[in-house]
Amino acid sequence: MAMQSFSPTASFTSFPVISSGRSAAASPYGLPLSESCLNCTLRKGGFFCSLPPASVSGLERIKHTNSFPAGAVVFLEGQAARGVYILCQGRAKLTTTSADGKTMILKIAQPGEVLGLHATISGQPYELTVEMLQPSQLTFIGRDDFLRFLKEHGEACLQAAQHLSRDCQSAYEVVRSIGLSHSAPAKLAKLLLQWTTGARAVNGILQIKVALTHEEIAQLIGSSRETVTRALSSLRKRGVLQLRGSSLIIRDLPALQALAAD
Repeated sequence: MAMQSFSPTASFTSFPVISSGRSAAASPYGLPLSESCLNCTLRKGGFFCSLPPASVSGLERIKHTNSFPAGAVVFLEGQAARGVYILCQGRAKLTTTSADGKTMILKIAQPGEVLGLHATISGQPYELTVEMLQPSQLTFIGRDDFLRFLKEHGEACLQAAQHLSRDCQSAYEVVRSIGLSHSAPAKLAKLLLQWTTGARAVNGILQIKVALTHEEIAQLIGSSRETVTRALSSLRKRGVLQLRGSSLIIRDLPALQALAAD
């Protein structure tokens, strides 16, 4: 079946099904799709990727795979939960909006994460809006099929509980970071340190990719774009870090750690 093109601002009420007869297919967004979970080359230690073969086979029968362009909205806060979306490739930002229209990014989702899990299990509306940060592959499982799948596969049910626990822990970290930090620079320093997790230092220098705007970084730490810009400028002048396009180079890690501890 030919794949549909998605509008970056659309709120999707249907999810097109793609035949899973091949292990990979071309995407209109230049992203090679891996359509079969059984021989997927993208498999990680995520929720569904680590399930036993029998469970993966059951998943294969009920899932639908597609790609989304950068900027596409997968679902909106307050929409009825239709099911879960597995992020196979790419990254997504998870946001919530206050009554006065202020937006906050709660998390940047990475490959292997399941989006909409809490709402799908509880039967409540989606509590967050999910927007793609780059061309991405998502696998959708409708709510009825997903709940039946959890009942039939105990390992999957346990993994779902663990995934929900990690989401809860992540939310606690956001509250601690925003509520207990004394200054915007300290919040920014904590965020930058989180991004360095797993990065390898070369001669004491760390380099990471940052694909977020100053406005999006501000939404992550509950601040303003102007404050983030000033804080980054101050850190550059002090020689703590340097920005080269989308690359962030941290030259003085101890100074950044000291700022985060304020």
